[in-house]
Amino acid sequence: MVESMNGFDQLPDSLILLIFNSISDIKTLICCRSVSKRFNSLVPQTESLSLKVDCVISPESDSGSLFTLLKSLLKSIHDLLKPDTKPTTRNQTQNSPARILNQFDRIRDLQIELPAGDLKLEKGAVIKWRAEFGKSLKSCVVLGFRRVANSERNNAEVEIDFAGGLKTRVVWTISALIAASARHYLLNDVVKEHREIERLVLVDREGEGTVAMEKEGLRECREESGVAARGVDFQEEGRRTVVPSVRMRMRHEQRVQLKDGVWVEGVTLVVVRPCNGGGDVEDAELALGAFGGGIFGEAVQVLLKNESYLLEMNSF
Repeated sequence: MVESMNGFDQLPDSLILLIFNSISDIKTLICCRSVSKRFNSLVPQTESLSLKVDCVISPESDSGSLFTLLKSLLKSIHDLLKPDTKPTTRNQTQNSPARILNQFDRIRDLQIELPAGDLKLEKGAVIKWRAEFGKSLKSCVVLGFRRVANSERNNAEVEIDFAGGLKTRVVWTISALIAASARHYLLNDVVKEHREIERLVLVDREGEGTVAMEKEGLRECREESGVAARGVDFQEEGRRTVVPSVRMRMRHEQRVQLKDGVWVEGVTLVVVRPCNGGGDVEDAELALGAFGGGIFGEAVQVLLKNESYLLEMNSF
């Protein structure tokens, strides 16, 4: 047994860190710290981390803000990380994601997973969205549709439903943008306090929405935080980042049959970009990058062949 332990101790730190990066789950890594003094010193050097939120707060709590919600959800994990910290009030920043991550010194790639999505949809509706951010919104791709239980529905009925459904589709898009901006606001402290991060993704377990920040976007966000620290007003609305004036290019199809035989109706693809800027990436590249596989990728490929309609919306 002693010889086995001596052999394990001869493994280089780089190999152990490679294993920790493969594990990535923060709860597991925190448990690893209690294995030995060596593990305790190496765990904070892990560069790839995944923070999965398991807790659910009660309906009576202040769940109107995604920021407040996640702070409550992360409380138990924070207690694990900081068992000796004195209790603090709920409104303090002690339970923020950045605070939870403060024992890690070299984070490069971070994914945070919420237990549920943000949108409350009518029965049968499916919304998927992916938003890219820097200091503000860079792009957002929204895919929405309704599942059809009876594939023999009358086409005229589908047409009537579509004619009255444009308002619903716009509401879907605005709801996705609000959810994305709330999640982005939540990440500000993480970006500011962990300046070495090169990729940051916030998802939910239901697969509804994704906020992604890549290296350039993270740099922009840090610069904006620095401006705010010097007294210049940082744009935010309540507890979410302000959505700039945007152009929304919408494509739709009344009814689509996917390869697995499922019929969907009112299928809508919306590619959102800021009016000022937005980059040179084509709609197809953004949409397929967001929903490139499975039934969602099938729907996107059908919609990209259709004519698009341009809508504009003021900042909110």
